[in-house]
Amino acid sequence: MLQFPEQWMKNASLGEQIANELRLLILTNEIKPGDIISENQIARKYGTSRSPVRDALKALANDGLIQLERMGARVLGMGLADIHELYDVREMIEIFAQQRVSAAPQEQLIQFLNETIDKMKIAAKYENHSDFAYYDFSFHDRIIRHAGHKRILNLWNGMKSLIMAVLLVTTEDVFAHGPGHLAWVIEKHRKIVNSLLTGNEENVEQSVSAYFKDSKRTLDKSFPEEGKTE
Repeated sequence: MLQFPEQWMKNASLGEQIANELRLLILTNEIKPGDIISENQIARKYGTSRSPVRDALKALANDGLIQLERMGARVLGMGLADIHELYDVREMIEIFAQQRVSAAPQEQLIQFLNETIDKMKIAAKYENHSDFAYYDFSFHDRIIRHAGHKRILNLWNGMKSLIMAVLLVTTEDVFAHGPGHLAWVIEKHRKIVNSLLTGNEENVEQSVSAYFKDSKRTLDKSFPEEGKTE
């Protein structure tokens, strides 16, 4: 069963922990579009009051994964078209952030990114899917934070749990394709570092666009074609 990384969950509230687990169950279709989620059932499952469950359901509604109803919610799910839209927004954010970063001092950032790539290599070596996805996310998250744009960061923070959930699903596909494919994914991150070092906005945009073109091919393999229920 897929799980959010320990590093991610350790500082999360109970509501956030519940939301993260439900995100993965919805994305993997273990909870299907049209299913009804009951506040009472979820509260019993996690041994908690309904208050954290309500917080979790509000977060999932903000993701567009569910529609809130009295004492629960109806699952909308997230099909391939929805996930492509999520990655369209992510691509626009990353082009902006990386271009902004490439024009500024970045020595500490580059050091962090290279260290994170090394951690991805270690996670790949030991077949730790969760850590690999976490370091993948951390790589991109640090660039966006380093850009120092509050409005962009607010937008990113509102998406990041859903992006992490999608990454966990796609990472399973990456590992399934073997060491060569893992090495290729890691090298894509190295290319991003190299493009940042050029300080050239056009190079950065081309690098990010190439990265997401490849990422969307992985999405196509990892998620079903059907979209949300209406």
